[in-house]
Order: sequence, then structure tokens, then C-alpha cells
Amino acid sequence: MRKRKLIPLLAMTVIFFANCKDDKMFEVELYKNVLALISTEHYNTFQEPVELTGEPVVGYLAATSGGTLAPDKDIVLKLEEDKEQFDFYNHTLHDVNKDAYARLLDKKHYEIAEYAIKIPKGSRTGVTPVTLKPEGLSPDSIYFISLKIVDDPKLSINKRKKSLLYQVLIKNQYATQENKSLYEMSGFLNNVVIAGNKQMFPLTKDQVRITAGVTPFKSNVKDIKETSIVLKIDSNKVSIQPYGSLQVKMIDGNKDFPNSFHVEKAFGRTFNVFLLAYEYKVKKKTFTMFERLRMEVKP
Repeated sequence: MRKRKLIPLLAMTVIFFANCKDDKMFEVELYKNVLALISTEHYNTFQEPVELTGEPVVGYLAATSGGTLAPDKDIVLKLEEDKEQFDFYNHTLHDVNKDAYARLLDKKHYEIAEYAIKIPKGSRTGVTPVTLKPEGLSPDSIYFISLKIVDDPKLSINKRKKSLLYQVLIKNQYATQENKSLYEMSGFLNNVVIAGNKQMFPLTKDQVRITAGVTPFKSNVKDIKETSIVLKIDSNKVSIQPYGSLQVKMIDGNKDFPNSFHVEKAFGRTFNVFLLAYEYKVKKKTFTMFERLRMEVKP
């Protein structure tokens, strides 16, 4: 009889200790500070829109700590530049179409003083600055700084989020690379009424690029150089220049299209407005363009 009573007792004891072990393992997982670089799920990218000011701009690389509780001591993640995620991005999205590949940001356009991110004790996030020099970047290209966390056996690192494609996007007061800056277009081409949309691209603090006339935008170097013009804004005055090989000449003296820029406010909304007049030539044929470009902007 005693043996029969001992068997259930031993079984209960084994179950008790097994449950305690499972609880301890659960608590370890629950409170573990799993570390990751902050990025989107789209190829671990993080977009940093940068204003074209003519001066360096400071952006930030960020990391986060998971777990139920914040770290009880400072954590330092060391970083290094690594092309693996960058190559994966290009090959997966564009395969052999190398003309569409993203580019690694040239060293002359950025500086990372310290390749490390510190997550302070009691905090869930940490950042380190990156100095960006966006002047000269093309609005037609995608630029990345490709980074990853250096492996450290003392740290728990999320393998899916240990890499980062830090994307630098340029913008100014008139257009942004972050999304399409589509202006409503209306006016006259060779005295024929026209209407539609036209995309504007930032170049510098006070310069943007558009296609001439009603020419549709095509994202290849040859077409861009043959069809685009540059608008340079000085206060409310706009000068028009060729971007590449296109011949273009401003038309002055038109009171309705005085080659000007102004900000228009109506019913609580704010708009950028360009009034342009110019001539351009395509295959020895001259086109006369009077156009109004208007786009709502955040005040």
C-alpha cells in the first residue's frame, strides 16, 4: 500500500518541478532584452528626409530593446558597415536591371562619429547621430547607408532586425523625394489650352526640376537630360534654365505668367504656385508654353 501512495506523490513532485522549470524559462524569455535596429519591415529600411539648406544636417540611427522591463544597465550596440542587406535589396527588387539599383551613399555625403548606439539604463531606445551632407545628391536615385550590429555573445540580438538600410531623401520648400510632388498644371501650349499634373524634383535649396511643356516624365538619364528644365527661385522671381541639352528661353513681360513663385492661402489651405512663360525647341520645332503650377503644402 505504501508503494502505491508514493507513486502519485512522486509524479506530482516531478510535475511541480517541471512547471517551476517552465516558469523560470518563460520568465527568462519574458524579461530578456532583445535588441534591434529601428526600421520598417520593407527590407529593414529607414527613411530620413533631409532639407537642402546648403549646410550639413544631423540625422539619427536608432535602436530599441524588447522585453517586459527596460534594461537594468547601459547597453552599447556596436555597428559596422555591411553590404549584405544592400545587395539583397537590389537583387530581390531589380534582379539584373542594374540601372534601377539603389546606390551606397558616398562617404563625402555623411559622417558617423561613433559606430555605436547606447541604450541607457531604464530606457528602451537609444540613438547615435549621423551628419548628412545632401548637396549634390540626385532626386532620381535611391541612396543608402548599409549597416548592421556587430555580433556580441553577451547580447541578445534580433537576427531579423540586426541590419539597417538608412535611406537619405532630399527635399526643399517646393518639392520632396519622400513622395511625388505633383503640381496641378494649367495654361497654354502654342495657344492650345492644356491641363494635367507635373512632377517636380528638388535639386538644391532654391532649385527644382520639371519637364518642359506637356512632356511626360521618363525616369532614365537620357530622357531627363533631353526634356527637363531647371527653375531657380529667388524670393518671388523664377529664372528658367536647361537641365541638360534642351534649348529653352524665358519669355518676360507677360502679366498673367510673369515667371514668378508665390504662396497662396485659401480656406485654411496653403499652396505653392508657379506662373511660368518660356519657349523650348524639340527637333527644330519651337513650342511656346504658359503654365500655372499649383500644389497644396503643409503650412
